[in-house]
Amino acid sequence: MKRTKPGILVVLAAIGIAGGFLTQVILVSIGRPMLIPPATLAVTLVAIAGIILGFAIPIRRSVKGHSSGPVNPFQAFRVAILAKSSALSGALLTGATAGFLIFIVSRTVLPQAGSIWLAVVAFGGAAILLAGGLVAEWLCTLPPGDEPDQPMGKGVPHES
Repeated sequence: MKRTKPGILVVLAAIGIAGGFLTQVILVSIGRPMLIPPATLAVTLVAIAGIILGFAIPIRRSVKGHSSGPVNPFQAFRVAILAKSSALSGALLTGATAGFLIFIVSRTVLPQAGSIWLAVVAFGGAAILLAGGLVAEWLCTLPPGDEPDQPMGKGVPHES
């Protein structure tokens, strides 16, 4: 598995900004209230980031030799995939909440200050999810000397 590249994170954040902003524009234009993320969203995103890091730290300890047991490759793969998906969804949510914020502060009449702070807190929670996913993904990588030189099945042919 390859590590997440910054370019895809930027693209997802841009999609999120456009989607969040356009969602607010459409809702307001049809007479509906703006979407304001609840405070529990930020708490949940931070909790998810913490749980993912909690799964990744034992894998890093095993890889570095600071643990008594071997690394379960299936568990390491699952945690790495979870970390990657968290980084990608964190980028999308960071962009969406940034789009919400851009729309809220660009209004001629600002909403209540509580609405702005809830959007700021949700932006922070999404950014923490993004950072937690990237750190957990880094924790699940092999050190430079441990990677196999060739893919399985591509070695020297056996003599018969």
